[in-house]
Amino acid sequence: MMKAKLEYIWLDGYEPTQSLRSKTMVRSDFSGKLEDCPMWVFDGSSTEQAEGGSSDCLLKPVAIIPDPDRNNGYLVMTEVLNPDGSPHVSNGRATIDDDDADFWFGFEQEYFLWDTDTDLPPGFPRGGFPGPQGPYYCSVGASNTFGRDFVEEHLDICLEAGLNVEGINAEVATGQWEFQIFAKGAHEAGDQIWLARYLLERTGEKYGYAINYHPKPLGDTDWNGSGMHANFSNAAMRDLGDEAVFTKICENFGRHIERHMSVYGAYNDQRLTGKHETQSIDQFSYGVSDRGASIRIPVSTVVDGWKGRLEDRRTASNADPYKVAAAIIKTSKEALA
Repeated sequence: MMKAKLEYIWLDGYEPTQSLRSKTMVRSDFSGKLEDCPMWVFDGSSTEQAEGGSSDCLLKPVAIIPDPDRNNGYLVMTEVLNPDGSPHVSNGRATIDDDDADFWFGFEQEYFLWDTDTDLPPGFPRGGFPGPQGPYYCSVGASNTFGRDFVEEHLDICLEAGLNVEGINAEVATGQWEFQIFAKGAHEAGDQIWLARYLLERTGEKYGYAINYHPKPLGDTDWNGSGMHANFSNAAMRDLGDEAVFTKICENFGRHIERHMSVYGAYNDQRLTGKHETQSIDQFSYGVSDRGASIRIPVSTVVDGWKGRLEDRRTASNADPYKVAAAIIKTSKEALA
């Protein structure tokens, strides 16, 4: 009788940033299909999601992929429900009311590796800073690049699991990296990012690296923060070849700053200062090839006859991709209604 290991993954109730949690269920003769993943229960009083006197919360499976790190293993993304089956208040996936697969998303997930021995990013000397940023972006060589073995292992695991990782690169600060994920629709985009984040965290356990998603973990210094730039398009943007479509969408984003900033991540005010390739958090701008704008219109979109995508650069590295994708769909559709 074949035994399968199903790792149920969910988001806890901690604020202002949620953490991933997981536990293993062993099943006999498991089919590997989502519909054969049962509901499960966990102790919500240990995750800031319930009181001790009524602690049961439910885990509803929503996506499943192979787990390359375990024999006959699977990763099961779930969302948290109350005992009566209603969505828990911490359930960002349940806030998606328009999962339009016509919207394509490319999230650029930046993060810092954090050495648990030194309590610093790799490449940082104890009690100080390395040389100024500049040599580290897309770098090669032991004097500028730190953590590559870990990053390569994470990439291989994600690809083997079937996640749509489209690339990786070292980022502007030492010990800072990025991976990019493509998906269609808000549900799938969120599932893919959270599963890739889970594999990132778990792989880090082998290396002694924690993953720091704080958008400005080095504080008010002359170092870039971390974002999760949100590239997006729909059929009108991809196919019509009409500059007015992009203008309408950008202008409507400018009318709904609070809608987006409320879900674009905690502590983002520390990152969106108008410095280090950002626009100020309380202002809005857009422009072609402008990395200091709130929304960048890639030059390729213009060159291709106003066919392509937009990039919202405001999203923080610790943002919930479910909520980010939902807000982008809502504001874009309003603009073209």
